[in-house]
Formats: sequence, C-alpha cells, structure tokens
Amino acid sequence: MIEAIGNQYVVARPVYSANAFGEEHKKKQRRHKTFLDHLKQCCSCSTQKAKRIALSSFPIASWLPAYRIKEWLLSDIVSGISTGMVAVLQGLAFALLVTVPPGYGLYAAFFPVIIYFFLGTSRHISVGPFPVLSMMVGAVVVRLTPTADTADPTVSNSSVGNDSALDDHKVMVAATVTILSGIIQMLLGVLKLGFVVIYLSESLISGFTTAAAVHVLVSQLKFMLQLTVPAHTDPFSLFKVLISVFSQIEKTNIADLVTSLVILFVVFVVKEINQRYKAKLPVPIPIELIMTVIATGVSYGFDFKNRFKVAVIGEMKSGFQAPITPDAQTLQDTIGDCFGIAVVGFAVAFSVASVYSLKYDYPIDGNQELIALGVSNICGGLFRGFAASTALSRSGVQESTGGKTQIAGLISAIIVLIVILAIGFLLEPLQKSVLAALALGNLKGMLMQFTEIRRLWRKDKYDCIIWIMTFIFAVVLGLGLGLAASVAFQLLTIVFRTQFPKCSMLANVGRSNIYKNRKDYSDIYEPEGVKIFRCPSPLYFANIGFFKRKLIDAVGFSPLRILRKRNKALKKIRKLQKKGLLQVTPKGFICTVDCVKDSDEELDNDKIEELDQPINTTDLPFQIDWNADLPVNIVVPKISLHSLILDFSAVSFLDVSSMRGLKTMISLRSLAGVNFLMMKSRTQYFS
Repeated sequence: MIEAIGNQYVVARPVYSANAFGEEHKKKQRRHKTFLDHLKQCCSCSTQKAKRIALSSFPIASWLPAYRIKEWLLSDIVSGISTGMVAVLQGLAFALLVTVPPGYGLYAAFFPVIIYFFLGTSRHISVGPFPVLSMMVGAVVVRLTPTADTADPTVSNSSVGNDSALDDHKVMVAATVTILSGIIQMLLGVLKLGFVVIYLSESLISGFTTAAAVHVLVSQLKFMLQLTVPAHTDPFSLFKVLISVFSQIEKTNIADLVTSLVILFVVFVVKEINQRYKAKLPVPIPIELIMTVIATGVSYGFDFKNRFKVAVIGEMKSGFQAPITPDAQTLQDTIGDCFGIAVVGFAVAFSVASVYSLKYDYPIDGNQELIALGVSNICGGLFRGFAASTALSRSGVQESTGGKTQIAGLISAIIVLIVILAIGFLLEPLQKSVLAALALGNLKGMLMQFTEIRRLWRKDKYDCIIWIMTFIFAVVLGLGLGLAASVAFQLLTIVFRTQFPKCSMLANVGRSNIYKNRKDYSDIYEPEGVKIFRCPSPLYFANIGFFKRKLIDAVGFSPLRILRKRNKALKKIRKLQKKGLLQVTPKGFICTVDCVKDSDEELDNDKIEELDQPINTTDLPFQIDWNADLPVNIVVPKISLHSLILDFSAVSFLDVSSMRGLKTMISLRSLAGVNFLMMKSRTQYFS
C-alpha cells in the first residue's frame, strides 16, 4: 500500500525473502524461443514480411512517396548545389591523402552518393570522401606501392612512363582496398552485426580522429612546401616524415608556401565567420569554392607552373573509366587494414547520422547503414574511387543550407557529375598546395577535439585516459595498428573497472529510506550491529578476491581469523575448566592462575585444520559470550556486528568462481555468528 502525504509517501508491505515472495507471487510460465523457432521465423514467407523486407532494404520506397515537393524541393536544390561544390573540392583534396591523382577523388564523391540515395536511412548526412579514411587507405597504398620511395605525387603530371604506371598501381590498390572494405561492411550489415560499433566509444573515436587529423596535417606539408618526401608506413612514420621535411626545408617552393598559407588563413577566418553568424547568414559563405576559383585563375593567368615551378593538378580526364577488377594478392594482403577501414567508416557515419536523427526525430537502422555504405564503397571502388564515409563539414553544409532529404545528396552528385563530364579541365592549373590548404581547412573541427581532454577528465578519468592513449597509439604506431591497440586498451580498461570496483558501505541519510555511501554524508544513521556493503560491478573470477578484501576492510575483521581465535580460546577454556582453574561469574570468566598466552606462530600446521572447524560448546556446562569479558590471558577480538547485508542491485552477473567464493564467505561468517543477507540479488544465482 502506498499512501501519499504531501511531498512524502509511506509504503506499507510485508517483509519478504526471495523464497517467500516467490511462493506468494508465482511467475508466469513463458516459452522461450528455440533456435529452431528462430529459423522457422526467418525462413517463413508472407506478403507482409516481403513488404517489410523491401521497405527496409530500400528506404527510399518509404520516404520518397511522402516527399513534400512544394515545401522541401527548393531547399534541397539549394543545399545540393552548395554541398556539391564542397564535395568536388574535398574529393580533389582528399585524393592527395590517398596518394592518387586528384581527379579520382571525384569518383569517390559521386558513386557512393548515388547508391546511398537509394539504400541509406539518414536524410542529412553527405556520403563521400572523409580525411581519416583517405589517410588510412593512403597508408595501405604507400605500403603496397613498390616504388613509393622513389616516386612522389608532388611531381607534375607531365611526367610520363613510370609515373603513369605508378599512378595506375596506386589506383588499383586504393580501389581494391575500397571494394574489400565495402564487402566487409555489407556482410556485417547482412549478418546484423552493426553492434560492432559499440566497441568504439566516443572517447576512442574522438582521440583516433584527432590523431588522424595530425597525420593529415603532417602528410600535407610536402604539398604545401613542394618537397620530395619518402613515404613511410611503419610505426613512428609521422616523426620520420617530419624529419625528412625539416632536413630539406631549404628546398621549399616559396610560391606554393605563400599560396597555401594565404588560402589557409582566409579559409579559417571565413569558416569562423560562418560559424559565429550562421543564424544570420542565409547560407554559409562557400569560401572553398571562392578561393579555388581565384587560385585557379591566378595560377593560369600568371603561368605559375612555368614561372615558379609549382605543382599543379595537371590533366583531368573527362568522363568515366571502365570498371576495375580487384587485385587478388592485394585482397589477401589488406584484410586487416580493410576491416579497420570498414569499422571506422561506419562508426563515423553512424555517429553523425545519429545526431541528425535525434535532432529531426526520425529513425535510422544501423544494419541498413552498413549495407548502404558497403554497397556504396563496392560500386565506388569498381569505378576507381576510394573509401567513402561522411565528412563532418560536408554534412554540416548539407544540413545548414536547408537540406531536408537525400534529394540534396542527389543534386550534389549531379554537380560532381558536371565537373567529371564537362568542366573538370578548368581545374588543371590549380596548385596542389591549394588543395592541401583546403584539406587542412577542414581539420579544424577534429583538431579542436583536444579541448575534450579537460571535460573528460572532470567527467570520467577512464574515458580521458582512453582518449589520450588512443591519440598516442594512433600517432606513434600509425592509424591501422594504432586503432587495434586502442580497442585492446579500451577493453582492458573495462576489465580494470570491473576488477577493481568502487565498493562502499551504505548508511541511512537523514533518517529516510535512502541509503548512500557513508563517506559522502554527515547526517547518517547506521543501525547498531548492522552493516550494508554495496558492490557496483559484476562479480567474476577476476575480482572476487578484491571483493573479499574490500569486504574484510569494510567490516573490520576477517571471519576466518575470528573463527581460529575462538577455537583456540575454546581449547584453553576447556583445559582450564578441566583443571578447575576457571571460575564462571555473572560478569564473565576468572582464571585463578597466570597462564602463558600462545601466539599464532606457535601453532603447528597440522592443528590449523582443527581451528577452522565450527565452534562446538555443547560439552561445556556454560554458554560463552564472546563479546563479554574473558580472562586476561585469553584474547579474542570482540565483534559488534550481527548482520551483514550485501547490496547486489548493481551486480548484473556472477560466474562459478564468484559464487563459490561467496558461498565460502557466507559459511565463514555464519560460523563467526554473523547473519549474512543479500539484497536485490538474482535468485537463480543462489538456488
């Protein structure tokens, strides 16, 4: 019965044990589905099920019929044009990270968008090149390119012979890696394994993308300075690149350096204006497009290529090339890398999609997102593109310029298509240093994630350590190996958290029915002889020993030690009683002679087992109160505790080792005369 009294409530109910509650309130008998039941359900066929599968496999069939043409079409067109222009420039810029000719970045900005239009569940993300994935693919390309140490992508495309063959090989490797990554994503989606992304926490993703931004920053220095830098993919590669850059800093092309610094400064300033005044601006200022047009015109008008020997994009092939067949050997050599690329690409895309789904209140399907990204990457790879996900800045443009659905994405793909088929040649005079500056201009958001460290340290130190270690691993070991080490370290922190849980003694706060950690409050009440011990973690083989030690520290005594002390004292009492040297009074025992007190060290090993037996006083003509006064020469610690309550409300599971350990503890405390009670425990563990 619950009775409301103002802002208080009074609850009156019987006191239950688990068994008593079970007898009075019977559980319903539920039939749990077997594997055969699930198999039958999976293999069954009906019109309704076929319709549901079709709608889930092709989400466009559910949202396109409900499209509001009059309300949304104009916004989607404006958003698509803005996003398309950004996608063109990012495709060209991020292709440098993959170490392939810039024109291939346009393929990565076109095919995935078309596929995602039909298969994706998010209405707002912009699929295409993403700097972190481009960097990861580029690392694989460099590793598998035989002459990567002698050839450099900063060399003008006017080179012939070996450079052309080298570019073809790089495109082949990048496409093969992209196809395999797409296959992995599609398989994970078909097998409903989208939950794998839970092993990449927000702290890990933030630290990893920040480290990737540092890698991108360092990798673009050679384009900004126009230096020939050998490629490195092994651990400490970032530092080797820096050493190589600074060792030949005197060879810097001043024209490229000045151009890139000017572009970078202007882009940062205007992006800050866009961010600060986004509520007043109808659309963000397309600074990347403006600077690209200006830089291309200046480079062409003043003939920068011949006058200042700057590196330019060079020939831009118009149209599409024939689909490519993935290289079998590359598939075998890059399985591990591709799995990391697949998981990171999905994790980033799904996290961004989740933000927009919550903001605009519509559902997204993680498994369908995996399938959509997988098919997008397979098609993009077949047509010589590289791995796609979603760039945060590009998705922000699509959403902030009024994009309502993936119609905006389709319009952006049309803009990219126009560049591929018709006007790509206009970008041939554009300096690669400009593309490098534009790539760095999109890193501000990721580099600003350094500010997360302070917030994480205040909120959760474990998450802060995960962020820092992930960043260090990815910077020092490289993105591929660093990601694997980061996931392993994160799992280790989970084990560490559960292995050393923050156990506490609870006390009644303010004479209410609310129990909190006794160390946190001063106005507490603890019933005499009763202690409540809380464990906030599952109990299993790795932490049961720690749990025992914390419990002993909390209650102030070891039951085994008390049992041995009492049995030892009992032997002395029997010996004195037989000799008539012990008198029993209402106040306790009186020993008529001085007796020598034995120490624990004097006990023989073969007598220890006798001291571990239950206390038996049936042969004595009197009862022993162990908390009363005993003869001076008989020392037994007094125990004021008569009941110990374990709060297991946060214990989600116990394994066999922990249950065996708890059983031993219960037995020892009962032998020491302490009642052992468990609160909110799962009855199946103690049946």
